[in-house]
Amino acid sequence: MTLRVSAAAAVLAATALLGLAPQAVAAPVPQPVPQPEAATAEHRAAAGRAAGAPDTLDTLSRFFAREGKVSLTAAQPRIEGEAVPVNHLSPDFVAGRPGASVARLEFLASQAVSSDGQQAALWTARTENGWQVVNIATGDDEFRYARLGAAKLPGGTVFREPQIDAWYVAGGGRVLPLDEDGVRAVGGGGTTLGAYRARVAEAYGDKLPGSAYAERGAAGGYAEAGADADAVPDAVSAAAEGAQVPWTAGAAVLVLGGLAAAAVRRSRRRVGVRA
Repeated sequence: MTLRVSAAAAVLAATALLGLAPQAVAAPVPQPVPQPEAATAEHRAAAGRAAGAPDTLDTLSRFFAREGKVSLTAAQPRIEGEAVPVNHLSPDFVAGRPGASVARLEFLASQAVSSDGQQAALWTARTENGWQVVNIATGDDEFRYARLGAAKLPGGTVFREPQIDAWYVAGGGRVLPLDEDGVRAVGGGGTTLGAYRARVAEAYGDKLPGSAYAERGAAGGYAEAGADADAVPDAVSAAAEGAQVPWTAGAAVLVLGGLAAAAVRRSRRRVGVRA
């Protein structure tokens, strides 16, 4: 699995390199709201506007310059293409609720590219203040797997099983793997939708929201909205040491553009399925 550095720690590290003090949280972090069931043209347009906003591009410049690969002024980030939906395994499907789809929309992703070719994904989710960029992740997973899924099963639903960082495409009663993690989970030829549900029900059925596992906090671990500004340096240190604090659109929304936020890498270590 490729670990993907998220924006908050990287940008704060960049400000330190530039001799700038990280900004404290000046306002409450907007709370998440349920994401829509589908990414309509209106949603894609709103996500695109958030991704291309001047404040977002400024944050992207710091993000791309964080390791000295390119200077802050030379980064010149740009947004390429249209926002794509990013779906995750649905807890309703894991629970076996009638009519539940295998995946649900978690956020929209816009592809950002710097002048030196670095790539990043801007995760945009609907919050109480509308569509906002809530995270930046290195690489192009969201877009690459969307293309692979469309080629492998036209019209299928591309989704990620975040607990093991596996990507699939589902359609016509089949679930087909798109990466090595998916192959290990369902085999190179894929599996039936029913067999896949049986596998995830066995793996996560006792870790759903409301379970004893979730109530112990083992299924979460998400940074809380409105996190104390004093906690940010510790989070950045943890990121540098490889600590793993998962982020999700439905938990704490980490808003960029002037707000310090604690966050960092994707993780396999927590396997709960969130509400």
